[in-house]
Amino acid sequence: MQMLKYVGRRILLMIPTVFIMSFIVFFIIQLPPGDFISGYIAKMSAQGELFTSEMIAEMRTSYGLDRPWYVQYFYWIRGIILHGDFGYSFSYYRPVWSVIMDRLGLTVAVSLITMLFTYLVSIPIGIYSANHQYSPGDYLATFIGFIGMAAPNFLLAIILMYMMYKWTGVAYVGLFTQEMMQNGIHWYNLPEFLRRMILPLIIIGTSGTCGVIRTIRAQMLDEQSKQYTLTARAKGVSERKITYKYCLRAALNPVVSGMATSLSGIFTGSTITAIVMNLAIQGPVLYTALLNQDMYLAGTILLVQAFLIVLGTLISDIILGIMDPKIRSEQIKEG
Repeated sequence: MQMLKYVGRRILLMIPTVFIMSFIVFFIIQLPPGDFISGYIAKMSAQGELFTSEMIAEMRTSYGLDRPWYVQYFYWIRGIILHGDFGYSFSYYRPVWSVIMDRLGLTVAVSLITMLFTYLVSIPIGIYSANHQYSPGDYLATFIGFIGMAAPNFLLAIILMYMMYKWTGVAYVGLFTQEMMQNGIHWYNLPEFLRRMILPLIIIGTSGTCGVIRTIRAQMLDEQSKQYTLTARAKGVSERKITYKYCLRAALNPVVSGMATSLSGIFTGSTITAIVMNLAIQGPVLYTALLNQDMYLAGTILLVQAFLIVLGTLISDIILGIMDPKIRSEQIKEG
């Protein structure tokens, strides 16, 4: 009952937190000089179009850009709360949510597969590296970890795409072939789609995988040196039980804590990597919206990201409470 009270309290705190974050997001988007209309006019003027001051004023009025930013924010947030209306995308000339839904399915699929790959690969390697400290395998895992965290994803994408082209003669750019875009994905072209998923999976998952490997290794080594582990080993408890029942359970705490940002990443994916590899996911949409000062589209994407971070923090806290009795007792006291 006390745990439920704690969760309910955290959910209630989420509401003002999300509102404050939405206000900050909208304010920051408005900070750059100019707006969508000024950018549009500059682009069209470069092509020879002429605009009078009356035409510019009329365009700003029709887009609602003649009002102060805080008034624009009020109408935007009111539309979201009362009607579920996230505004109109100036760049795509249609409602914001329809633009987001176009790429949401593929974004979630790519991100979830990448997250699954990250944890399935990194946790076993981290455990092996900790249990075989200073072995050749440990040195190899550490070396790969440093390289993966140091090398930018977009650089790794360029290198791997070049290597794949040299080896196979096929430029694996994008997740879909021309035939897939025309006819969709079916059983006969599914193998080609899965082949095209390999590079994004490796590239986007590399940095996260390397970070989790290093975290698991460091936490496991720390737990193995603690008194309760040494006592269990002295009493004849098997190494397998010590590793998986005691050390790993404690070592997973920081990994679970990091799930908050992972949940946010599911919504957008890796923006720079997606642009380099021409992936039709949400990240490039956010980049284009910010570039064009498409405030309602950019604001909605950033607002959803902020909400997912808050939600992910709550979920990770609940999981930590289930995994760790000490954290659970602290949460109950707090509740």
